[in-house]
Amino acid sequence: MCGNNMSVPLLAEAVTVSGKEKETAAVIFLHGLGDSGHGWAQGLMEIQLPYVKIICPHALPMPVTLNMGARMPAWFDLMGLSLHSQEDEVGIKKAADNIKAIIDHEVKNGIPPNRIMLGGFSQGGALSLYTALTCEHQLAGVVALSCWLPLHQTFPSASSGNKNTPILQCHGEMDPLVPPHFGHATSQKLKAIIDPAMVTFKTYPDMLHCSCPQEMAAVKEFMEKCLPRI
Repeated sequence: MCGNNMSVPLLAEAVTVSGKEKETAAVIFLHGLGDSGHGWAQGLMEIQLPYVKIICPHALPMPVTLNMGARMPAWFDLMGLSLHSQEDEVGIKKAADNIKAIIDHEVKNGIPPNRIMLGGFSQGGALSLYTALTCEHQLAGVVALSCWLPLHQTFPSASSGNKNTPILQCHGEMDPLVPPHFGHATSQKLKAIIDPAMVTFKTYPDMLHCSCPQEMAAVKEFMEKCLPRI
């Protein structure tokens, strides 16, 4: 039986790529600002493990302060892109709850939390880090691409039993939107919150605010390590 997706707001519309075999693991991946889940679903299909289900939800359109109040798909409002910008605390927490609802739905349908990986790019990566660190479940791992840790001052107090969740963080050294020093600062912060041995930070010399084949190869390797065949 498939559970009822309607009770989980983002799940009914999400792009879901089924595994080729019996699904024993899931990857939930969150797109960046102004995007949708389709592109990342395509990219992840190329590195998909046969027993892993991929879920790429779409953020709902909302006015974004950073972009002069224009409406676009966003997980939460962005006021600015500096380490000291004001943050949309209510929106971030609400978005994290929506992602936790997807995790809970998968758990109810038989995939244990330690077989669920969370990931995302840019704003989606930021949300995946925040969600994993405030989640009551210990997840299989987090893939955080070209992003930052939202509400970073609230940690480590908000962090729960996720001190041993492996995190793969990747960043382009030429990123003009989310500057590389955001990535470095985030990596240092993460190492202060969780077991530092669990945090891997990779940078790519010529990469802008995007992905590259080497990065996707690193993501695949990380998935194989954290979600081995059972």
